[in-house]
Amino acid sequence: MNIQGQAALVTGGGSGLGEATARELARLGTKVAVLDLNLDNARRVADEIGGLAIQCDVSSPESMQAAIDTAAAAHGPARILMQIAGIGTAKRVVGKDGNAAPLEDFIKVVNVNLIGTYNAARLFAAACAKLDPLEDGERGAMVFTASVAAFDGQVGQQAYSASKGGVVGMTLPMARDLAQHGIRVCTIAPGLFATPLMKTLPEAVQESLAKSIPFPQRLGKPEEFAQLAAHIVTNSHLNGEVIRLDGALRLAPR
Repeated sequence: MNIQGQAALVTGGGSGLGEATARELARLGTKVAVLDLNLDNARRVADEIGGLAIQCDVSSPESMQAAIDTAAAAHGPARILMQIAGIGTAKRVVGKDGNAAPLEDFIKVVNVNLIGTYNAARLFAAACAKLDPLEDGERGAMVFTASVAAFDGQVGQQAYSASKGGVVGMTLPMARDLAQHGIRVCTIAPGLFATPLMKTLPEAVQESLAKSIPFPQRLGKPEEFAQLAAHIVTNSHLNGEVIRLDGALRLAPR
């Protein structure tokens, strides 16, 4: 797909990997709607890239549909969805006090990361399927965000790993499902990246984490994630694939 001039939705676009992706798409000439639960962050990014800021909760059918409609009114129907919004927590199944982990914590993570991804995808796909096909019959492309924790999650990452593992497991069947409509689906599973959340950790901790990566021994750059996300959209033969972006990292148990 030639993405120049196309309309794109970037969930979680107000910070981190989402912000980098929104900036990369704008650099490549895409009309970007920055969707984020934090409207101030979305506005900051949108103002700097000439995009549109929309407050959005990806796990809410009403909120996500309203965001799609608002973006379409401003930029035209979107053919690109970058689903990057997500949350993460770490909690042991049985705590130091001997009590079981609260179920609501698990539910919240799965609701945002997995159900939110499906919710955004289904609503985007329904709108995209109605568009006229481009070259090769393509109508649109979606890029989901998983994590290496989907494959080798650490102690305490039960909810996060389960939610991201669900995104991985959903990728191929959704690509097969939407093939009839000319909509592609791929997922990126990033490793350790220099996001704002990572930068809140002490410098020594960040350096230790970077040394655990075989090569290059540094944290991933958000723009590297963004470049891969954009390439997936432009390379029409990429479909139904999950790509680890991690410098050959395999997470230790803890």
